[in-house]
Amino acid sequence: MPTRMVAPSWLLLIGLAIAGVLQAQPDSNGFINVDCGLPGTANSMDDTTKLSYAPDAAFTDSGSNHNISAEFVTPTLSKRYLNLPRRRAQLLHAPILVAGLKYLIRAEFMYGSYDGLNRLPVFDVYTGVNFWSMVNVTSADLNGMVTLEAIVVVPDDSAQVCLVNTGSGTPFISSLELRPLKSSIYPQASTTLGLVLLGRRNLGPTDATDIVRYPDDPHDRVWTPLVNTTAWDTISTTSTVQNYQNDEFEAPSKVMQTAITPLNGSSNSSIDELFWYSELQPKDPTPKYIAIMYFSELQLLPSSAVRDLYITINDVFWSTFMPDYLYSGYVGDQTPTWSGSDRYNISISTTANSTLPPIINAVEVYSVISTTNVATDSADVSAITDIKVMYRVQKNWMGDPCVPKSFAWDGLTCNYPISSTPTITGVNISFSGLNGDMSSSFADLKGVQYLDLSYNNLTGSIPDALSQLTSLKVLNLSSNQLSGSIPYGLLKRIQDGSLTMRYDDNPNLCTNAASCQPPVKGKKSKLAVYVAVPLVLVVVIISVVALLFCFLQRRKKQGGTCMHQMSASAIFPTQGVQSTRLMFVNLYHVHRIGDVRLSHASAAPRPQGGDTHDALSSLNLGNRRFSYKELEMITNNFERVLGQGGFGKVYDGFLEDGTQVAVKLRSQYSNQGVKEFLLEAQILTRIHHKNLVSMIGYCKDGQYMALVYEYMSEGALQEQLAGNGRNGRYLTWWQRLRIALDSAQGLEYLHKGCNPPLIHRDVKATNILLNTNLEAKIADFGFSKAFNHGNEAQISTNALVGTPGYVDPEYQATLQPTTKSDVYSFGVVMLELVTGKPTILSDPEPASIIQWVRRRLARGNIEDVVDTRMRGEYEVNSVWKVADIALKCTMQESAQRPTMTDVVAQLRECLELEEGRRTGGGTRGSFYAGSSNNNANLGYYDSQSTDASQISTAFEMEHNFGRAVGMGTDEKGLHLQLVNSSLQYP
Repeated sequence: MPTRMVAPSWLLLIGLAIAGVLQAQPDSNGFINVDCGLPGTANSMDDTTKLSYAPDAAFTDSGSNHNISAEFVTPTLSKRYLNLPRRRAQLLHAPILVAGLKYLIRAEFMYGSYDGLNRLPVFDVYTGVNFWSMVNVTSADLNGMVTLEAIVVVPDDSAQVCLVNTGSGTPFISSLELRPLKSSIYPQASTTLGLVLLGRRNLGPTDATDIVRYPDDPHDRVWTPLVNTTAWDTISTTSTVQNYQNDEFEAPSKVMQTAITPLNGSSNSSIDELFWYSELQPKDPTPKYIAIMYFSELQLLPSSAVRDLYITINDVFWSTFMPDYLYSGYVGDQTPTWSGSDRYNISISTTANSTLPPIINAVEVYSVISTTNVATDSADVSAITDIKVMYRVQKNWMGDPCVPKSFAWDGLTCNYPISSTPTITGVNISFSGLNGDMSSSFADLKGVQYLDLSYNNLTGSIPDALSQLTSLKVLNLSSNQLSGSIPYGLLKRIQDGSLTMRYDDNPNLCTNAASCQPPVKGKKSKLAVYVAVPLVLVVVIISVVALLFCFLQRRKKQGGTCMHQMSASAIFPTQGVQSTRLMFVNLYHVHRIGDVRLSHASAAPRPQGGDTHDALSSLNLGNRRFSYKELEMITNNFERVLGQGGFGKVYDGFLEDGTQVAVKLRSQYSNQGVKEFLLEAQILTRIHHKNLVSMIGYCKDGQYMALVYEYMSEGALQEQLAGNGRNGRYLTWWQRLRIALDSAQGLEYLHKGCNPPLIHRDVKATNILLNTNLEAKIADFGFSKAFNHGNEAQISTNALVGTPGYVDPEYQATLQPTTKSDVYSFGVVMLELVTGKPTILSDPEPASIIQWVRRRLARGNIEDVVDTRMRGEYEVNSVWKVADIALKCTMQESAQRPTMTDVVAQLRECLELEEGRRTGGGTRGSFYAGSSNNNANLGYYDSQSTDASQISTAFEMEHNFGRAVGMGTDEKGLHLQLVNSSLQYP
């Protein structure tokens, strides 16, 4: 049953202080007013309410300011709608005084075609960490302005409003207002439930522009008039209408001074014209509603007169009520009551003993939202906020660091336990322009497992407190200006294997090499010596016996060598042996030789020098075997170098039949690449796909090892993007899309088509090669790793491989590569294709291409990131789509990234869009916009006629009614619907 009486008289909350030094301060009522997009530092004044509005510079640190188009500026338009900031995903932060305080929060959105495109956006809005509503702008003018209002309990000492891009246009906001409320009013709003305004109507005014708000309503609720003199009579008074003590809603006197009653009504007539429509939300398809109706007797009645009201909603009895003279009363739901209908019809009639017709003074309807989402652990919030302030981090770091989950701060990884608050487990702020000493606040992130501060300008020493982070597994401090030594506690953890640490490229760090050496293990190290010495003696004895045996065999047979006789069986196990480890011994070296079967790629061999000269022959490659002399001939004595890597150089060559090839020769002086070299040879004999580079043959000739590949005439993708291609031309967008799709298909084959599947682990623009037709093929499989279907998560490695700028941060943190690691790297490649930029840029501080693109797309213009060398010749939707796919591929958490199968499907669609443009089937500059949702309405029926032009004029004069006047018909005749979800206020 609804509540039927009243609650305490209102009290103003005054003197609210603000934490921190900000340009905007609450006024004497505790009001906070933000004019979003207002340039400069001076406040603006609202002409109607005389309230002061501050610029939003103190509340947010990103976004760009714009003015609405001149065609939408009218003489009566409020100043706060003239400017706005646009943001792809942005939080506005408003500090307040007391955690647990109840607030009315109001946000206004007037598009005004500020970008000149007249593309109406749709986006989501969150209050704190909980979903508030979807904003659906239906027109660029004042009629299309949207207002959201909610009553919530703020759990902390600050409140945030988050604008979230959902793919249908860049979010923007015109103004933000916060009004403190007493805890006793609107008791339905609690720590777990918020109220979202659907409609608030003042019934009985005769002037359609007569808005009631502050100062007439001390809480600055906005009461919009509902006027129809042809449908009902009005009653009014100039006397003050008082609130009872303990009033739960405190309706203002000016609202209660007017009421409506049936036209020429009798005691048995009714008010049936009021209704509201259900407003469906993507995240709330079955909304629940709370209704509040206000009644006051405005006429001094004779003792014999009775006005006893009988109220139903959708023909369901709700309540009875007998209003008191010049006192505000109400009927209100204590809990969400109404759900499951598209429309709710209100009917107010009278009981049998009533002698007077029904009346109603005002009505409010709210939907409810859950506010149960829990914010991030307060200690983590405090630590990461201190870090943000100290280093002035220029990222989208506003609001809660981890919640909502899909909008966690850039570079942060969080844990979301079911029974407790979220915690920060990973921080990646590499390439972020950090300057100064390392903050002690890093040591306050007790749950952090991965900390990447590389490629900054950090100075001073490494804090010893970091060794107390028991969960820390990976610490990357490379490419800074740190000095001193590594703390003893960190060295111990490195030694015991619980921590992987990178600190290279710090010129002043570890200048005394001994200061960065792990501590001596004492007795354990002595024990190792005691074990090692006898082992060496055994090895020497075995070696002498082996040499003696070889000598005797040579004397006997005069043919072959010991090395030749042992090579095939001793260096590598057979295909049927699993996880075998064999020891190959000669006089000088003891080498562990691993299983090179594809399903055990992590244990691939690491032969060196003369110990490995038979390794290739043992693989049974089935390809042509070249001698070193033949390689000299086909490369013209290694005349032309095509490229170079850690293994050695790649040379241009021609076979006897004129076929051009590429010869990858391992350098005798290379101290790396042997394991990868041999693994690549094995892999290339087993995989065959049009988008993977093919191997033609190999060379094993004494100390010389080489692989011979098909020739890719246009070189690496990186060369083409840099403009260094063999034809000297830049790639068109269509060519880039073809290259992206080809490469994606090659990776998809590795992930899905191979048995066992493969993770490439070094996807980058230099490992994507192009042939004469610019068909792309993936190359360089030396770091590849196999896994069993369904057991991808069990892969682990002892060392991180890959190329800076392309490496998956989750793989960096866990040392467990997955197919999503390749997806991440390929996302970076796609960003290179869109922008033509390298993976690491100076902007002016070093920044990754991912950060660079995200910052520029936040301005909402794809042309801020697209490669200008394409001269605008592209289908803009396909570019947006590729950029969006790339950013999804480079999400911090692998679970949020698509699969390569998904990427292939999306790229095919992008290619179709571009091909449509090339063939005249599409137009450059078109952009997709989201579809509109069902609009909620709180309005009335007009059983006779309505002067819509009069009301439209009122809209223009006072911009106070909202989105539109919509005309329609139903079984009860012509009616007018006022769309309350977008009410506008003076």
